[in-house]
Amino acid sequence: MRRLRDPDGGCPWDIEQNFETIAPYTIEEAYEVAGAIEDRDWSGLKEELGDLLLQVVYHARMAEERQLFDFSDVVAAISGKMIARHPHVFGDAKVENAAAQTVAWEEMQAPRACHQTRRRAAGRCHPRPARAATCGETSKADGKRRFRLGFSGTRSR
Repeated sequence: MRRLRDPDGGCPWDIEQNFETIAPYTIEEAYEVAGAIEDRDWSGLKEELGDLLLQVVYHARMAEERQLFDFSDVVAAISGKMIARHPHVFGDAKVENAAAQTVAWEEMQAPRACHQTRRRAAGRCHPRPARAATCGETSKADGKRRFRLGFSGTRSR
């Protein structure tokens, strides 16, 4: 990505991109991952996951160019998040089963959900992308519940 965005010999299209212009591609790639899963297209899934990872690399490179963070910071952030979300694996917490873990996770997320609700009420939250709204999802949690219940709502064929 560094070479693609290099002003001296890089790709003109890649050089012109910014967070706002790449964001729609990121969303589209996430939907294509969901579509490959829904279609049980495992070969396609491999390709779509690569395309989605490219989006992460792209955003991280643009952030690095602005001296905000780099790809290793993204990896460290997700590592920390996985450890924090799994105290039953990386700490001393105990859970009986997956259902109990879901309850524990929702309890851990409650303060964050309250914060997001307050931000939304104050007009400081970004709305969900238009495509998500057309799929009938009203929140990230709603989308996860719909997925668990078998209502994916991810395809618009």
